[in-house]
Amino acid sequence: MGFFEKLKSGMNKTKTSFDEKINNVFSSFRKVDEDFLEELEEILIMSDVGMETSVKIIDNLRSRIKKEKIQDENDVKQILREEMQKILEITDIKLKLETKPSIILVVGVNGVGKTTSIGKIANRLAKDGKKVVIAAADTFRAAAVEQLEIWAKRSGADIVKREEGIDPASVVYDAIKITKEKEADILIVDTAGRLHNKKYLMDELNKIQKVINKEMEQADKEVLLVIDGTTGQNAISQVKAFKEETDITGLVLTKLDGTAKGGVVIGIVEENKIPVKFIGVGEQIDDMEIFNVEDFVKAII
Repeated sequence: MGFFEKLKSGMNKTKTSFDEKINNVFSSFRKVDEDFLEELEEILIMSDVGMETSVKIIDNLRSRIKKEKIQDENDVKQILREEMQKILEITDIKLKLETKPSIILVVGVNGVGKTTSIGKIANRLAKDGKKVVIAAADTFRAAAVEQLEIWAKRSGADIVKREEGIDPASVVYDAIKITKEKEADILIVDTAGRLHNKKYLMDELNKIQKVINKEMEQADKEVLLVIDGTTGQNAISQVKAFKEETDITGLVLTKLDGTAKGGVVIGIVEENKIPVKFIGVGEQIDDMEIFNVEDFVKAII
């Protein structure tokens, strides 16, 4: 199965929900008028796109329909796709990892698929010929370290781990040292994600960042926030919480195959101006793809 097929299959719940509601609007209205547009706006809001983003999309749709004198259903759908694409194409989605070594700091709350995403990204990088080291800096959960070890082995990456409960920043310090000694290309750092204990968690994250900035000052750095697509609007508050503490450079989307709330991605990108860099489209190690905006929008509508 190619990426688009996987994506289409994974986004099936979101697509079914979107298409069903949109088709109902078209069957309820004989022409594309203000009532039609208001109904369409409501659908976007109900599909977790978010209030402000939905209003923006419909405003742009309204002006284009008027300017281009559009009444055909397929043309309206095409413009809707194009307006969503514009939002998602805010910036370059490629990872900026030109220096050797470079670093990827992975953040996110527990349960979003952070560890799995790290394994899959490590696998992608290894396939590109990169030598990868993984730092198991979520030292508060033994299960996280064990899981990370399994993924590291599968992807052929080296792992740096220490005993449970040790200071996460010290694990990162050791991992940086080992990354340099092994002349590895990329260090991927896992971090803790207990957002209910926000202050303590963010303090730990800041300590880790200080170590990275001191020991790898000149290195290219990506900060990827992993988001669980099934959480809908709750994902937006997670982005805000982590944005306060770190400069997020990209989003990793997981579990979209289990939800009808895929529209939340559009709202998150529009509100935060952070690009989606990876999307998980299944359970296997190869099921992590570089985000393709056009394919994503086609998979929704």
